[in-house]
Amino acid sequence: MSKLVAYLAQFFNYIKDFIAGAVPNDGLAYFLAILIFTGLVRLILLPLNMKQMRSQSKMNEIQPELKKIQVKYKNDPQKLQAETMILYKEKGVSPFASCLPLIIQMPLLFALFYVFRDLKGIEGVKFLWVTLSKPDPIFILPIISGITTYIQSAMMAPKAEEGKPNQMATMNIGMSIFIVVISLKFSSLLILYWIINNTFQILQNYYMKVSDRKKKETV
Repeated sequence: MSKLVAYLAQFFNYIKDFIAGAVPNDGLAYFLAILIFTGLVRLILLPLNMKQMRSQSKMNEIQPELKKIQVKYKNDPQKLQAETMILYKEKGVSPFASCLPLIIQMPLLFALFYVFRDLKGIEGVKFLWVTLSKPDPIFILPIISGITTYIQSAMMAPKAEEGKPNQMATMNIGMSIFIVVISLKFSSLLILYWIINNTFQILQNYYMKVSDRKKKETV
């Protein structure tokens, strides 16, 4: 993990140093470097992300049928398991397909967190109203981090059954509040990375939803 963090930090610094020669201040250079660096990482991870999102979308689509099976065979665990597997096979769905891409990405995601948490050379560098090495003094970035976290989570959450409380929405709100709270203590550079990464994910989710809807309309 430490070697991966070092390689990623070095790659980020190459991008930042390249940009620094073309922009008027260090703060803007760091912001643009985060934007480009995160975009490149998202591009590399795109096949895994798309596979994860499509698998999650399929799982969401079969939730009504899955609920019917669970109600029908709630007193017969063996039959419930058998019918569930039949449904998965008929719909071409694997319950683990959406988890595997995320598991593969986890080492890189953790490494990126440490890269921006411990990045050297940002002491005293300012961007807009923040000092990149310090927390946001007026809490705007933490709030934006919570909002973008909620949006990207909500876009992937399954729809709640009519007449029943949406537990997933409640969990997303709780997670977003948690992100806001912990963001109050982290450096503005790290929070900028988190916001930019969430924004890329939101755009990707939106593109996938629009693309899938157009495919269904043409069938």
